[in-house]
Amino acid sequence: MCRNIRPLNNFDPPATSAEVHDAALQYVRKIAGTARPSKANEEAFNRAVHDIAHVTEHLLADLVSVAPPKNRDEEAAKARARSAKRFASA
Repeated sequence: MCRNIRPLNNFDPPATSAEVHDAALQYVRKIAGTARPSKANEEAFNRAVHDIAHVTEHLLADLVSVAPPKNRDEEAAKARARSAKRFASA
């Protein structure tokens, strides 16, 4: 859906409130079709971001996984390697 929204579950350390807010913001931007709402829609836009972030934090707290937590640095290195392979010049 949106390349800027990253998985937040099962990481060590857990996702921060800022990461959850950023994901909620990206989601609302995508759904609304705009990066910045008009003044008339600003309150509804901000309320949606807040509500989605709140529900997301509850979801992440309630999810259970038997897999060991993923390491953020290792996952970032894997993503960089995939990107380098995908966009390597011929």
